[in-house]
Amino acid sequence: MSVGFIGLGTMGRNAALNVRRAGFDMVVYDVRPQAMEALVAAGAAPGTSPADVLDRSDVVVTMVFGPKEIEQVVRGENGFLTTACAGKYWIDMTTSSPKLMRALAGEFQAKGGGPVDAPVTGSVDAAIRGDMPMFVGGNDADVEVVRPVIEAMGELRRVGPYGNGYVAKLVNNQLWKIHAAAIGEAMVTAKLAGLEPDVWWRVMKGGAADSFVLQHDVPSIFAGHYDPSFPIALCLKDLALIEELMTETGTRNELTRATHDRFKLAGERYGTGAGEMTVCRVIEDDANVALRVEGDWVAPWDVTHPGNASAHSG
Repeated sequence: MSVGFIGLGTMGRNAALNVRRAGFDMVVYDVRPQAMEALVAAGAAPGTSPADVLDRSDVVVTMVFGPKEIEQVVRGENGFLTTACAGKYWIDMTTSSPKLMRALAGEFQAKGGGPVDAPVTGSVDAAIRGDMPMFVGGNDADVEVVRPVIEAMGELRRVGPYGNGYVAKLVNNQLWKIHAAAIGEAMVTAKLAGLEPDVWWRVMKGGAADSFVLQHDVPSIFAGHYDPSFPIALCLKDLALIEELMTETGTRNELTRATHDRFKLAGERYGTGAGEMTVCRVIEDDANVALRVEGDWVAPWDVTHPGNASAHSG
């Protein structure tokens, strides 16, 4: 089975490297030619367009910024729908609109292709290690065909028919972003009341307040870089998609909107390229408090693949 991979950003590049490590022949494409260099160095062939990648692959994986970009991959000039889709499989890992993606998948399927959605959770270190949890939707036969490709990148978590993966990813990110924003308020309150950040963090873990965000992301606050591997721009894109989904379902969304506003403020103050946990810096700066803690805090992007430390490309 030959695999194409489109979208070689921070997460996509590392996911693609794990597919290549698993021994698949690969064709890769990104709108930025320099993004393909690490994969070409690892033995993948460069592609010239989404259609070219589909033509040269049995399975194509996509992981691009958002709805506008994935629609271009599928419907655009030299997109999937401009070439033969019959007998091809498409795994999409983009965080996107369930409504849009179900429409795109229907068009791909109408041309004989097999669509599978598999958005991921975790962080860049999970992409490097190859253990990303992946929310996988699609019909059973299609998922089984592409299972080896998915399992080369992470852990397959079945969520039902196509489109449910996008829903799972959005509500996952909804809770993630709300907790990220709340952590800043809790940490600054504790510090002002006399509880030091490192002590606060140690005693919170394992209790009712624990979460992946608390365990994984608080060290980026201590280190002062706030994890730029996932920038505010992506947070704002995800939160807009979450609010869109909540509007479609008629769900109350006061907490989500307040969180969205906090991330917007972080983007206005520090730039949308700033790290996701900069949402906590808003509270720090307003309180004139610093939450730095001395320590050897390993940045997520400095994690190495367990089987090949030299393969990490930064």
